[in-house]
Amino acid sequence: MIVIMKPGAGVQQITDVMNRVRGDGYAPHLTEGEQQTIIGVVGESPTPLREDNYSSMDGVERVVRVSVPYKLASRHFNPADTLVPLNGSQMGGNKVLIIAGPCSVESREQIIEVAEQVKEAGATALRGGAFKPRTSPYSFQGFGEKGLQWLAEARERTGLPIVTEVMDTAQVPLVCQYADVLQIGARNMQNFSLLNAVGQTQHTILLKRGMSSTVEDLLMSAEYVLSNGNKRVMLCERGIRTFERATRNTFDVNAIPVLKALTHLPVLADPSHAVGLWEYVESIARAAVAAGADGLIVEVHSKPEEAVSDGRQSLKPDRFKAMVDQVKRVANAVGRTA
Repeated sequence: MIVIMKPGAGVQQITDVMNRVRGDGYAPHLTEGEQQTIIGVVGESPTPLREDNYSSMDGVERVVRVSVPYKLASRHFNPADTLVPLNGSQMGGNKVLIIAGPCSVESREQIIEVAEQVKEAGATALRGGAFKPRTSPYSFQGFGEKGLQWLAEARERTGLPIVTEVMDTAQVPLVCQYADVLQIGARNMQNFSLLNAVGQTQHTILLKRGMSSTVEDLLMSAEYVLSNGNKRVMLCERGIRTFERATRNTFDVNAIPVLKALTHLPVLADPSHAVGLWEYVESIARAAVAAGADGLIVEVHSKPEEAVSDGRQSLKPDRFKAMVDQVKRVANAVGRTA
């Protein structure tokens, strides 16, 4: 249920409603817009929610029942798009932002070189994995804190904020010391302990859709983060597992406009993981922006043939620059910038 306050409702009236929510055994979540304030009522309680008890309170315009299970992530709770600050811009605004970098941080020299290259090409932020969840236990697992330190140095040199994955609740404090954006990978999308942990931080969260997860599953995972008080959440479509074997995954372009309709959260696309083959990344990036994606996250490597992970799907810097130019033209065609 959500309680929509009248325009100009006073602080005391809002406080009274929130106290009533707590008194009924639920948790109030406040969203204050320029014109209106909305109070979300979430949780479970033996006390049934009665709309009349709230609609009759001073300052309340109306009460709306929300039928979807993802209350805080839904557009019912927040009709306006959530704008997430990123390097002087806003993810979810009119400008399409691009996050780029290698799958794995392989050395200090490598990550600094790629950071400089993607910045020159127009990237907004730098991605790179210091901790790597791999299918095989024998594959490269990342440099850990040393990799985070190299990422931090790359940020100092280029000014690009860092996007990197956190895999476990125990890693959250450490990664927060270095990263600007905490990425929750596809394999951890329903790691609820981890979602609660990152929700208790005030770091921006990039939440990737699981390869076998529905759109509703993704939104319910976002709800875990939001319910802990962290409103800086970005969603990412990165391809799903289907019967098709021509590419690594199947890019669900449908998910982008569907998510944009269902949620106020920014929606990104990861064309690199979606197809797993660099020669198709540019096409999928264009399609994602045309479908309404707010941003892209793309893998870039100076020497993908020598990459320790995901070299086959990584763009070389010159191809990345060409992709950025193409994305700008598509963005302009649909009334946006990039």
